[in-house]
Amino acid sequence: MSTPANDAGLAVTGIGLVTPAGSGTAATWDGVCAGHGTAAPDPQLAGLPVGFSCRVPGFDPRTQVPGARPWQYDRCTQFALAAAHEAVTAAGLDPAAWNAARVAIILGSAAGGVGTYEEQLRKLGDAGPRAVSPLTLPAFLPNMAAGQLAIALGARGPVLHTATACASGASAVALAALLLSAGACDIAVAGGADAMVTPLCAAAFARMGALSRRHDAPDRASRPFDADRDGFVLGEGAGVLVLERAADAAARRVPVQARLVGHGISADAHHPVAPDPEGRGLRLAVHEALRSADATPQEIDHINAHGTSTPLNDRAEAATLARLFGAAGPSVTSAKGVLGHTMGAAGAIEAALAALTVKHQLVPPTANFRHPDPDAPALDLVTGRPRRQTIRLALSNSLGFGGHATVLAFRPAA
Repeated sequence: MSTPANDAGLAVTGIGLVTPAGSGTAATWDGVCAGHGTAAPDPQLAGLPVGFSCRVPGFDPRTQVPGARPWQYDRCTQFALAAAHEAVTAAGLDPAAWNAARVAIILGSAAGGVGTYEEQLRKLGDAGPRAVSPLTLPAFLPNMAAGQLAIALGARGPVLHTATACASGASAVALAALLLSAGACDIAVAGGADAMVTPLCAAAFARMGALSRRHDAPDRASRPFDADRDGFVLGEGAGVLVLERAADAAARRVPVQARLVGHGISADAHHPVAPDPEGRGLRLAVHEALRSADATPQEIDHINAHGTSTPLNDRAEAATLARLFGAAGPSVTSAKGVLGHTMGAAGAIEAALAALTVKHQLVPPTANFRHPDPDAPALDLVTGRPRRQTIRLALSNSLGFGGHATVLAFRPAA
């Protein structure tokens, strides 16, 4: 699925990030460019098979979440509100002055308020139904991050939630592009948030064998595309982009971070949790993103890979990129070496990083890469330190359980 080609594309006028590298776009960009893993022992996961994670450091909802009652929100919604506030402010928008009926909110998550669900289930088991908070449902229902953000911003256009597992945030951005292109809104606040660093989620992923067990060096546990990778590291956070039609952004004379010029959404129809080894879903999404961007594979200079640090995903993604772009393909990076896997937020966070990469013409390194995988095609993987590079067109890949694939295409602002 894609939109027709548009030379101007959609303007990214605001970016907001809350990640394990820090709160705020500047802190996250600096962190991924530094290329050091953020995983650390996690007291809340003590005693579980995997006891470390990538948490957002020093996050205080009392000061970082707009509004007087941040305690009523799940941590997932708190992240979304904080990131959206930064993005809307960066875009130079005033919610008190905009046409609220023409503002859309599209947020994705893999699990919504799962932390609230776990906490209230424990209270039900320990103390009975009267111990359960009356705010439980508004806090944990997956759509409520989008709903609460609409309330906070006074947005009365389409308010939607996307749930495509770890592609959810990228799917939200693609859906926002569709709404803008269809004329259903003039401003779209789009992205993803998740707070799945919880005992249940950590135990479930560990039982699947998906998590790294590198307890001796957690900060080096997430190592995308490395021969010695043994699983991903559970993370949390949010990424939000403000999108507008290019002509509207020009009329407002607001700085443009990058242009979203294409997107593709597909599925591999292969397996509930394992990627298609032939990469058919990803390949279709790349082709659709290029078609809607009116671009050829030879124009792609950079790819922000899904790059989870799991044996199956990285090998399948590397093989797909090699088939699509050949041996002399574009530069590739994965932010998950630094940030871990932020689940439904990952696609939006990495879309923001791809936009910043084309803005700065600088590719952050893939953290913790030491040894190429002898069973996977070689990629032009950026490692060690950031690479200065001319980037005409960049792709951001996102994949999710269920076979979901979303690819977003970005060009520089000018």
